[in-house]
Amino acid sequence: MALLEDGIKGAFPSILVILGVALAAPIVLPAVASVSRPLAKTLIKGYLALADTVKEYAAEAGEQISDLVAECQAERSAAAPAAAATAKSKTPSAG
Repeated sequence: MALLEDGIKGAFPSILVILGVALAAPIVLPAVASVSRPLAKTLIKGYLALADTVKEYAAEAGEQISDLVAECQAERSAAAPAAAATAKSKTPSAG
């Protein structure tokens, strides 16, 4: 019998909390919903703006890297004939 009484004593406060939440839910949930929707929209708008900014920076960085690669290739191709001419002049002639 003591076990049953201890179980009821321990469950009674939690039952009251559950009952209070159940009674307050119809009042609180619409208020929370009316606040959470605009908050969620603001967060989504912020995310989209941030994503656009990151895309712009990534495109700019990609363009700069592409320009650097093109410059290096141009310098390398311009230096190749000069290097070949220098190599020819340094080789001993058979004769």
